[in-house]
Amino acid sequence: MLLREKTVIVSGVGAGLGHQVAATVVRDGGCAVLGARTASNLAATARAVDPTGSRTAYRSCDITDESQCEELAALARTRFGGIDAVVHVAAWDSYFGGLEDADFGTWQEVIDVNLLGTLRMTRACLPLLKKHGGSVVIIGTQSAVAAPSQVQQAAYAASKGALTSAMYSLARELGPHRIRVNTVLPGWMWGPPVQAFVRFTAHTEGLPEATVQARLTERMALPELATDADVADAAVFLASDRARAITGQSLLVNAGEVMR
Repeated sequence: MLLREKTVIVSGVGAGLGHQVAATVVRDGGCAVLGARTASNLAATARAVDPTGSRTAYRSCDITDESQCEELAALARTRFGGIDAVVHVAAWDSYFGGLEDADFGTWQEVIDVNLLGTLRMTRACLPLLKKHGGSVVIIGTQSAVAAPSQVQQAAYAASKGALTSAMYSLARELGPHRIRVNTVLPGWMWGPPVQAFVRFTAHTEGLPEATVQARLTERMALPELATDADVADAAVFLASDRARAITGQSLLVNAGEVMR
């Protein structure tokens, strides 16, 4: 029970990783305060992971709006008495392309969500985190340190890379308050987005889905893809007191595709 008597804010709760992080927080003894733009996703996750409703709370939250971030933090205080950790899953990862075809207006929007939105949510939680110390866990991406060959997501990678760089400054700034700041860097992660990619590629190229999946796993040191659950487990570990001496670090969860 890594998170017994802990309250964790989870941003970006949808059908994939955010849902899994919320489930893992509750499984490991914590209370989960859920935020996302879509209220129906929040309600569905809360019902699934905590049928009694005693250990979850949620409200719609757009992390580009500072007041909504503050309201989510206030919900944690009102419902559970404080905040012990924040896991940042919220991200805009659906804009594809590189430099030559870039729409820099869209790039700015991606940065506003992925970089500035994460910082807004973190700042909103600081007054409560400072009371007893705690943990900030950022979900980054392997593509920030090693560009994939299958897809181009330059804006997403750049925004997450900037966030990983910001982590170092945050770890120094917040360390005196006993607030730790770390990043989890997933690679290809078996969950709804990658499953959709495999289905689409198989349909487009007329291949069995197993063949497309094998293309991905053949680069891994371990003969399988990491899953949403694997990434959630890493995030919850970093949120817990078991990681009390770990800050300013990036943890790749990628079955050994990229090693650093």
